[in-house]
Formats: sequence, C-alpha cells, structure tokens
Amino acid sequence: MSASPSIEKPPAIPPQLETRRNSPGLRESDHGSEPEQHGQGVEWAELARIAFVALAAAAVWFRLWEPFPHLSVIGIAATLIGGYPIFKEAFENIVERTMTMELSMTIALLSALAIGEFFTALVITGFVLAAEVLEGLTVGRGRRAIQSLLDFLPRTVAIRRNDQVVEVASDEVQVGDTVIVKPGGGIPVDGAVLSGGSFVEQAAITGEAMPVEKVPGDAVYAGTINQSGALEIDAQKLGRDTTFGRIIEAVERAEKSRAPIQKTADRLAGYLVYFALGAAILTFIITHNVRSTISVVIVAGACGIAAGTPLAILGAIGRAAHQGAIIKGGLYLEALAAVDTVLLDKTGTLTFGTPQIREVVSANGFTERQIVAAASIAERNSEHPLAKAVLARAMELAIPLVEPDEFSYTPGRGVIVRYKGEQILVGSMALLVEHGMTRGLPASGNGADGASEVYVARAGQVLGSIRIADVLRPEAKNAIAAMRQMGLKTVLLSGDTQAATTSVGRGLGVDEAVGGLLPEQKAKWVTELRSKGRNVAMVGDGINDAPALVEANVGIAMGSGTDVARESADVILIGSDLSKLVETLRLARRCRGIIMQNFVGTLVVDSVGVGMAAFGFLNPLLAAFIHVTSELAFILNSTRLLPRRSQAGQ
Repeated sequence: MSASPSIEKPPAIPPQLETRRNSPGLRESDHGSEPEQHGQGVEWAELARIAFVALAAAAVWFRLWEPFPHLSVIGIAATLIGGYPIFKEAFENIVERTMTMELSMTIALLSALAIGEFFTALVITGFVLAAEVLEGLTVGRGRRAIQSLLDFLPRTVAIRRNDQVVEVASDEVQVGDTVIVKPGGGIPVDGAVLSGGSFVEQAAITGEAMPVEKVPGDAVYAGTINQSGALEIDAQKLGRDTTFGRIIEAVERAEKSRAPIQKTADRLAGYLVYFALGAAILTFIITHNVRSTISVVIVAGACGIAAGTPLAILGAIGRAAHQGAIIKGGLYLEALAAVDTVLLDKTGTLTFGTPQIREVVSANGFTERQIVAAASIAERNSEHPLAKAVLARAMELAIPLVEPDEFSYTPGRGVIVRYKGEQILVGSMALLVEHGMTRGLPASGNGADGASEVYVARAGQVLGSIRIADVLRPEAKNAIAAMRQMGLKTVLLSGDTQAATTSVGRGLGVDEAVGGLLPEQKAKWVTELRSKGRNVAMVGDGINDAPALVEANVGIAMGSGTDVARESADVILIGSDLSKLVETLRLARRCRGIIMQNFVGTLVVDSVGVGMAAFGFLNPLLAAFIHVTSELAFILNSTRLLPRRSQAGQ
C-alpha cells in the first residue's frame, strides 16, 4: 500500500560510472544478473501469493472444506498467510510508532475475521496484494526512466594495446588508453580524437541538435554517438569524472532528495489514517454496525498521496534530464514551480559571449577590406575580446595576418601600432580625436543597438569604423516571450553599459533591463526582490553570476558556463539552450498541478467514501474496490510525468 521505500532506494550504480579502483574486476554482466534474478523472484512470489489468496477465496465461497460450522479454517489460514506482508509492515509501524494504511488495513482484516467475514477478508487481501504489485511496477517504471540515461554508455569497449585491438569491459578502460569507436557506436570516455574523422551526435551533453564534425584534436564526450567514420580517442576522463558521469551523479542525488511537498504528503497520509479510524469508532458508537465500521476503515486510503507524490517528483526530474535540464533535487523542482520572476544575465546566457562584426562603416571612400586589413594589423597582438572578432573577419576575407613593428595599448582608448613606417590607430572616437583625426569621422551609434564601435585610422587618415556586437542565441527571444506568456516577470541584468543592455532588452522583449552591474550588485538585486516576496530564478553562466545564483530561490546555470556557476546553481541547462528553461519551468508547474490533483482527489474520495460507508451504502467488498481503484488512479496520474519511450531513447 505504500511505495515510498522502493522510491527512496538509490539505484544500482553501473560499473561504467565507477572508477576501476572502486570496483576492481567488476563485470557488467555479473553485476546486473543478480539484481535482475532477484527482482524476478520477488515478482513471482507476489504473484503466487495473490493466486493462493484467490484460490482460497474460491474455496471459502463454495465451502469446499468447512469442518466447523461458524469457523473457516481455510479463510483464517489463507488471510494470515497471504496477508503476511501487510501484517509484517503493520507490526513494524507499531514498533516505529507511525500510523500508516497498512496498520488500518490490518485492523480491518482482523475485524472481518472476528465477525466471520472470511470471504470478505480474503478478497480485501487479494485486492491489496494486487495493488501493491501494480504500484511496484509503476514505481519501477519511474526508476527505469532515470536509469535509462545509462543506456547511452556501451558495456564493452574496443581499445588498442600493444598494437592490437582488444575488447574489454567498460570498467577496465584506463586513462591514456586509445579507444576505438566504430560508426554507430557509443563513446564511453571523455577525450580527444587521435585519428579518424566523423560526425558525432552529442545532444545528450551539449544540446546541439545537429551532429558535430570531429577531426584529430577535437574533444569528444562520453554518452555521445559516433555516426559516420571510425574514431580513435585518447581516454582522458573515465566514469564519474566524465561530463556524462557528473550528469548521472547529479540526477541520482536529486532522486534521493525529498521536497517539502513530499513531507507534507506523508503527514497528510498519516492524518487520513487517524481520520479513518476516528470515523470508524464514531460509526460503531452511533450505528453498532460492525460491517459499516469495517467498511469505513477499508474505504479510506492515502497511498495515492504517499506514493504518487514522490513518483511525480521522480518522473519530473527524470523527464527534465531527458529534455536537457539537470534539477539537483525535489526541493528545487518545487521552488521552480513557484517562480514568478526570472533574472537573466546577458553575456553567455542570452548571447553566445563571442562578439562578431555586425557592420563595417566606410569613411572617405575606403573599402571594407582596407578597413579590416588595417584593424587586423593593430589587433594582431591584442587580448581584447573585440580583437577576436576583427581577426575572424580578416580570415573570412583571406587577409594575411601580419605582426606590427611596434605595439601600444591604452586601456579605455585602444591600440596604436606602427607597420612599415605607418601609424595605425584602432579604438574609441576619443583616441582618433586626440590625434587630430576628425575629417570624415563616421557618426557614433552610441551603442544604441547594443554594438561596440571601433574606429580605424591609418597614415593620418580615417578609414571608417567597425561595429561589433555579441550574437543573441537564436532561441532567446522565443524563450522570453514564452516566459512572459506564463505570467513571469523577466529582467535582464548585465555588467555591460546601460545603452547596450537596454538595446538588447528591447530586442528580446524583457520587462526590465539593467546594465552596469557588478557581481555583488546582481546579488543585491536578487535579495531585494526576495525581500518583496518575489520568488526569483537567476539564470547565469559565469563566475560573476555565482553570488546571484546562490541568493536566488533557484539558481540556473548554463551548461557551457564556468564550473563555479554550475556548482553554485540548483539547475543546469545542458547545452545552454534557453528553450530547455521554458520546458523545465512548465514541467515544474505541471508536477505541482498533478500533486495537487492527487491531494484534492484523495480528500474527496475519502470523505465521500467514509460518509457512504458509515450510512451503510458500502459493504466491505465495495469499499475495498473503491479504495484500490482510487489509489491506483492517483498513482497512474503521477506517471503522466514519466518520460515517454521516445524521449528515453533520445
């Protein structure tokens, strides 16, 4: 009647996620065979017990062997033997001083036997045992939804040792081994491609929808699929040290955590048992009808809450993992459902964090190639982020990258170099004005469109300007619009200038955009909003976002962000896809809705059922049928959150 123990039991850790030193000599087949056989044994024992009770009920109904006129030996023996799991758990509950449905059901069964309702006692026992089996299968499906993540990892691995290719169990691979992955095979380690070329489907790790081409020197990840050519990979990280291993570990920790609503469900289940027993005592005092009293005890149930709540949380966490978001615990899933304000960092969160040239503005008739060529000479030795955008455009235009003869950098102003006797200036308008170069100077955009403007001059002449801006993630605008449709307030927080932040915010459609913020100021924003009663989710990717991530009700880190951000966050978006954030928020709300449906449904069924039983409208058999079917209905309601087979296979 209660699936809580099976839900809380941590999953078996497959050997491919254990390091060699933790599981020497362990084999996947050996590891998996014992639990699997054990599970089959338990299942057959349960089915045999149900069949035994059913046969005994038939024998009692047809009075096959009744040596005593008012006493059924078969009925008493079969109830005690078949109902042993129920009685055993009820005894344990008494020792632990906890009130559960098993205890109330034991009272009902013993009362039925005491008044000679032997057939009724057997049917109720059969109902309860069958419900436990169905409930266990449902919960098992929830556990498989989590463990199906492990299907991405191969059980055996081909490695090259002593100039020979040998197949070994995945847990026997060592750091430094050369792993060979054939087309269609799963990649078992994090490492670098040594030889070969292929396209790798790595959506499970990076969230990229399209396969990524891999050539020697490129990084590959465990849990991804090699699609076309054979690859030889230098194994650099194994087991739990891999990116995929850390994802599994985070999901396992989340699975074992308990959300506040789950504790509420457990308390409510206990209260319902007290309510049922109290109503039964009152019914007997008023009616003196033992059958009605037993019916009251039987009809009331709370397993739909006790088992359905953790199953819903388990399903939501598993579904989120399959969709590309790692929720670190039920506590954060519940907090996500209550979020009403989403704060978003700009660079690396809403944008890629890689500036690109948006426009080249000519002055005095110079061409784009001439402007970019001069700028590339000046930026050749610069470490400024904008310099990378200039050099990337030069490579696109097939402009040779050359070293300047002299190089000088002034923070806040720009770069001054000399090349073949000519002076080249690349930087702010103030830099060019300072050197007397104002003729034909392009008008400044003042960052109105979110772009930084770099002016270029060579040999005393203004060549033009280059507008450079970070590139918005393609899904960002739709994600913001979806969050606003959900009734969420969206706020853009950035350390960039207010003008650039306002421009980006206007383009995305956020409710508010605030620029020029230091890390501690972002955290202060979170604190102030929470003090006003807002439930805040902070989304960021960098070290500077860590304080705000910690202060928020829920901290959400981009998977491509820094280790500090990911450690500080409560939710990690694999692949940094903002659409995953929207899906996760919706999933959290749906989980809360299903749990509340179970709460309300259980209260209604119990209240109406107890009333009908007390007034004699329900006999014990009908009460047991209503109890079992309503419990299973609420548990099955929770299974709607479990990942579908198609999702589990993605």
